[in-house]
Amino acid sequence: MTHRALLALGSNLGDRWGFLRDAVASLPDVVAVSNVYETPPVGGPSQGPYLNCVVRLETLLGARALLDEARLRENEAGRERIERWGPRTLDVDVLWVDGEEVDEPDLEIPHPRMFERAFVLVPLFDVAPDLVPEGLDRISDDQGEITPLGPLAGDVSRDSRETRSGARPRET
Repeated sequence: MTHRALLALGSNLGDRWGFLRDAVASLPDVVAVSNVYETPPVGGPSQGPYLNCVVRLETLLGARALLDEARLRENEAGRERIERWGPRTLDVDVLWVDGEEVDEPDLEIPHPRMFERAFVLVPLFDVAPDLVPEGLDRISDDQGEITPLGPLAGDVSRDSRETRSGARPRET
């Protein structure tokens, strides 16, 4: 049986739209994509703004396999891990996998900071509003302005996309 998983994607180097679009197009089992939002960086060195979105998958893959998928997409985008929270071509974080809790050095599910970051919560609300705590409108202003830019592109509805893992999306 499939389960819901949520991944956050961000980019602030190079062709930001292209990196997000290519990553989403190559991820398995995508059933929904949030709008894209431009956000200032949070933490780390001085750097340019990010484009962020969240994707919802209905998948047979578990948290570890999703992390492998995330890292593959980052590598395909030429991501270099030079500085923590530094600029990047693509960042893909596994936020949530229904029914799984993981606490390992390289993977924590639910993501330990997902409920603290406006750049995650705002697009998360687009695809999984049940996971966003009440009071989204009261997120701290110290994270900067979040600018909605609209849809990433293309139709990823259940009827228009086949899943790579062989999973059949569940009815919602």
